[in-house]
Amino acid sequence: MSSDPDAPPVNICTLKWGDRYGPDFVNRLYGAVRRNLDRPFRFLCFTDDGAGLRPEVEAHPLPPIELPESHQRTTWLKLGLFMDGLADMQGDCMFLDLDLLIVDNIDCFFDYMPGKRCIIHNWVLGHHVFKRRPDVGNSSVFRWRAGTTQFIVDKFYAEAEWAMANFRPPQTYLTYGLGEKHWWPETWVRSFKRHAIPPFPLNLVQAPKMPAETKILVFHGRPDPDEALTGYDARRLHRRTRPAPWIADYWDDPEERPGR
Repeated sequence: MSSDPDAPPVNICTLKWGDRYGPDFVNRLYGAVRRNLDRPFRFLCFTDDGAGLRPEVEAHPLPPIELPESHQRTTWLKLGLFMDGLADMQGDCMFLDLDLLIVDNIDCFFDYMPGKRCIIHNWVLGHHVFKRRPDVGNSSVFRWRAGTTQFIVDKFYAEAEWAMANFRPPQTYLTYGLGEKHWWPETWVRSFKRHAIPPFPLNLVQAPKMPAETKILVFHGRPDPDEALTGYDARRLHRRTRPAPWIADYWDDPEERPGR
């Protein structure tokens, strides 16, 4: 593990556009990284609106990847993070979605399989328990090395029309474009939907619980952490969740609370 304060900083990257996730999501994520990463780091938010971001967050324009207008504010933008020279990043980079919780130290994500491109092995849907796990990643948390992945963007440009017509959601193409599949250890990144919420109908009477050994808890789709905190009243009964007040232990930033 590298906790040397003189070591080159790693890069923590996130994306924000539109109004679904406000600056508070970025600021909370920065606070969580600061509490759970010992090594030096840059925190970069690629966004169309940097208003309200705390000063420690580097606000940069959205990656200038060439996309049709219909795809310019979608998760296809994640491919643009692989461009050479983006924000002068050097060394290891890790992308984090805004709708996740960091619940334990994450230095291990930089120590694991050095130099390799790593991503979450996407989870089996709850109603697909007897089907083979798909050979595809979930792009909520992935790592690469700056200056080594322009080939992914070039490959996309060469087959963009085909890629956007045949890969849904975009993370399936991102997995394909990586050219290698190195999954994070199973317990490191867990899904709130798949691993924290009790199965139906128990979800209607039992509260979600933090899965054991989790380091990052991903909230893909709905609910988001702030919604799950107080309970999510979805229209479909099997999607509803009881309140999970423990989320506040990781979602709130102690240094941002009133009176500090």
